[in-house]
Amino acid sequence: MTFTAQIDIMPLKELLDPQGKAVMGGLTRLGLGQITDVRIGKHITLQLEAADREAALQQAEDACRKLLANPVMEYFEVHIVE
Repeated sequence: MTFTAQIDIMPLKELLDPQGKAVMGGLTRLGLGQITDVRIGKHITLQLEAADREAALQQAEDACRKLLANPVMEYFEVHIVE
């Protein structure tokens, strides 16, 4: 079966997010001070072949652990769509 994995990779909450801080400053200068925090990450979509949903999830998580996410600085969430 063909599955789609929707992956969100974000900086760890304990770490500073320089990109998010820069965007936050820009939003404040634009008069959007009601926005109190910005975190910037990555969204990745994978198409993959797997026997079932669980196997697809495992493949996507393996890809994140081995290449897509840096566990020292980032965490990831995977959602499988059929």
